[in-house]
Amino acid sequence: MMSTTDFTKDKDFSNLRVDLHSHTNCSDGALTPQELIERAVNFQIDVLAITDHDTVSGLVSAKQTILEKNIPLTLIDGIEISTQWQGFEIHIVGLNIAPEHQALTTLILQQQQRREDRATAMGVKLAKCGFDDVYTDAKAMAGEGSITRAHFARVLLQRGVVSKMQAAFDKYIGKGQRAYVNPNWCSIEDAVAAIHAAGGVAVMAHPIRYDLSTKWLRRLIVDFKAAQGDGLEVVLPQMNKEQRKLMLSFCLEYNLHASMGSDFHQPSRWSDLGRNLVMPEQANAIWQLWQGQATPKN
Repeated sequence: MMSTTDFTKDKDFSNLRVDLHSHTNCSDGALTPQELIERAVNFQIDVLAITDHDTVSGLVSAKQTILEKNIPLTLIDGIEISTQWQGFEIHIVGLNIAPEHQALTTLILQQQQRREDRATAMGVKLAKCGFDDVYTDAKAMAGEGSITRAHFARVLLQRGVVSKMQAAFDKYIGKGQRAYVNPNWCSIEDAVAAIHAAGGVAVMAHPIRYDLSTKWLRRLIVDFKAAQGDGLEVVLPQMNKEQRKLMLSFCLEYNLHASMGSDFHQPSRWSDLGRNLVMPEQANAIWQLWQGQATPKN
C-alpha cells in the first residue's frame, strides 16, 4: 500500500479517483471507519482522506481495516478543524498530517473541550424549549467521538420533534434559532499553525457554503492566505460550473493550491464518495505540496 509520502509530482493522479474530504461516526458521519473504507472500495476510490471534525480517532481503525484486508486504497491522514472568523464558522482541513503530533494533539484537546461546553449549553436551551435530556442522548450517540450539532439533530429526529434533520437546524439549533449557541472555536491562524506543525497542509473547506458575498469571500481568502493557508476546496459534488470557476480563479490569484472532496457524511445520491470530483486542468493540485516532505518531529 502506498503511503502518503509517496505522493510526488511524477505520479499521474489525473486517472485516479481522489476524495480528500470525508467523515466517519467518530464525528458526525454515519459510517464507522471500517464501513467508510469498504464503501470507498465499492465506489472505486483510489485515494481517500478521512477528515473528522476536531478528531483523528478514526484513523487507526481505518488503517487496520486496510492492512488486514489488504485493500488497495491510499489513506490520507486528515482532520477538519472548526475555526472562527468575523462571526462565521470556517472549517480548515488538514491533510497529510502526523496525527499524534503534540501541537495538533493540544489543539484537539482544546477543541474537544469547546465542543463539550457548547453541547452542554445547547442541552440547557433545548430543555427550555421543552425537550429534556437531549444532550444526554446526543452524547451517548456520539460515544467516544466528537459531539456535534448533527447528533442533536438526529436525537430530535428520532424523537419525532422534526421530520428531517435539516428541520432541527432550521427550527432549533441553526444560527439565530432558539437553541443555538455561539461557538468558541480557535482562530484560523491557530488551526493552520497546528496543521503545519504536524507536517500537513491546510485547506479551506467548502468556501462556497459560508453564505458570504463574493466581496466577503475574498476577504476571508486573503486572511486565510495571510495565515499561511495552503489551498482551497475548489470541487465539491454540488458545485455548479460558475462556482468552480470562481474558486479556481481565487486559487490562481492568490497562489493557492486546489483540493477536492465529497464532504461525505452518509450515503447520498447527491454527495457520495468521489461524486463529480475532477481536478481542473489549470489548478495546482494540493498533493503537489507533499513532495519531499519530511516527517515532523514532536
